[in-house]
Amino acid sequence: MKNAPQRKSAFTLMELVVVVAIVGLLTALIVPAVQKARDAANRVQCQNNLRQIGLASHQYHDAKRSLPPGCWTKAADYRFLSWQARLLPWLEQQGLWRKTEAAFVADWRFWSPAHVETRTTIVSVFVCPAHGQTMANPQPENTFAATTHYLGVSGAKDGSGVLFTNSRLRFADVVDGTSQTLLAGERPPSFDQRFGWWYAGVGQMTDGSLDTHLAAVQYNQTLRAPICPEGPYRYGPGSVSNLCDMFHFWSLHSGGANFLFVDGSVRFLPYSAAGIMPALATRAGGEPISDIP
Repeated sequence: MKNAPQRKSAFTLMELVVVVAIVGLLTALIVPAVQKARDAANRVQCQNNLRQIGLASHQYHDAKRSLPPGCWTKAADYRFLSWQARLLPWLEQQGLWRKTEAAFVADWRFWSPAHVETRTTIVSVFVCPAHGQTMANPQPENTFAATTHYLGVSGAKDGSGVLFTNSRLRFADVVDGTSQTLLAGERPPSFDQRFGWWYAGVGQMTDGSLDTHLAAVQYNQTLRAPICPEGPYRYGPGSVSNLCDMFHFWSLHSGGANFLFVDGSVRFLPYSAAGIMPALATRAGGEPISDIP
């Protein structure tokens, strides 16, 4: 006698609904945790970048007896070159620095063909992994350039800080204290990618501002951003799709941004610290500063 065929087991509709609900719950729990871990890793790598930049700045100071100029605009060698480019020999980028020297010998105009290789080289230490933008192709200039996510802090207003147009300051000039004075901070390249090139930049008014350095209280002085109000712009959250956010420090980290102090330390400053940013940005303001977050 033949055995009766056995019925194959299968999910009932109710069991399927339960499985889908469990998978959805696990996904809701895991995805934020993974995202949080990724954000934490990006934040740590970003801080490590700034520490390397800080160490290179100290080595530059030891060799040159001053910090590099935020942007050099005088009619001489390396016109419009950024402070970051001058740090290349101390960032294990000696070969790129030699090419930079040769490019300026050939043509002082950093946007010229002589500078294509150097201008378009992506330097990883200048790139925060939370942002991802590395190459700019702005219109109507149609000039390719690698970008940076770190700008020098030029002061509460431009010139009262450490890195600004034609600056050549010594640590001794930072009378507010190197542990309480900002050297550089995060700000992604502008939405239109015109501002934020690590190599060089003419800035708003041929002064390098917005390209190489930024003030804690910044005003719009460029015809390239007619849609943006005059300001003032202060430290606070931003968006990669908002052109006007190029006028203040911000980051894609949650709740604040990383900043490098003159003593080489790196701290994550929440947006709630906006009130003390002007005091932290000046080198000799003498302002009383309460606890730094």
